[in-house]
Amino acid sequence: MKNAYYFISDVHLGYGPKDDNVLKENVLLHFLDYIKADAKELFIVGDLFDYWMEYKHVVPKGYYRLFAKISELVSEGIKINYLAGNHDFWRGTYFKEEFDIDIVFDEIIREIDGKKFFIHHGDGMAYKDTGYKILKKIMRNRFAQFMYAKLHPDWGLGLAKKSSHSSRMHTGQKDYTKHDGLRDFGEMKIKEGFDVVIMGHRHRPLRVDYDSGTYINTGDWIDNFTYVVYKDKKIELISYYNKKENKYKQETIKAVG
Repeated sequence: MKNAYYFISDVHLGYGPKDDNVLKENVLLHFLDYIKADAKELFIVGDLFDYWMEYKHVVPKGYYRLFAKISELVSEGIKINYLAGNHDFWRGTYFKEEFDIDIVFDEIIREIDGKKFFIHHGDGMAYKDTGYKILKKIMRNRFAQFMYAKLHPDWGLGLAKKSSHSSRMHTGQKDYTKHDGLRDFGEMKIKEGFDVVIMGHRHRPLRVDYDSGTYINTGDWIDNFTYVVYKDKKIELISYYNKKENKYKQETIKAVG
């Protein structure tokens, strides 16, 4: 029976050397095959791609195997939910027209088995993130996107790649050690009445259980290859692939205090 809900984020396809990208895509395809047996829905919680700039008749080259697999999952009745992250939010109609997948630009609020879920990529939630919030408003402005679309695709995609690098540097310089803004935001949403808060963005898998709910950061698919699954009223944060050992090795990540 298809009754499982899966969550992944921060795959960043297109980032790094070619060999790393081939590995990421291979592991991701393996994972998508794995979830076909029981998946009811898949949530992509932002940054599937490291950069994405879509034109009316042009999209970034590559990713044929991934798109074929996504089409296969959709044809088998698995609903795919796509939240835009800070690297892949500049989207047009390609995903809707080709796969009937809607792009969500803010949060998803859902009730599953009577539990209230709050799902968000997490960008803009870190402390001292005012600069990014301003940039986000500019980048998502329709006029800015219209003007950007007037650039030749080679120029536009090149600029998108540079912008992606700048965004990663900005995120990497955030100090999450003392005050994790995403975790604190998750705790706040739980106090507001949500049972489960799922976010990505920071590339560090984390689960925190509170008295009235659970906060989970999905991690990433650059180093950790982690995912979240909710099934039979139970939620888990799981490592799917061990990069150091170069093998598929599912291990549950325990909650921290």
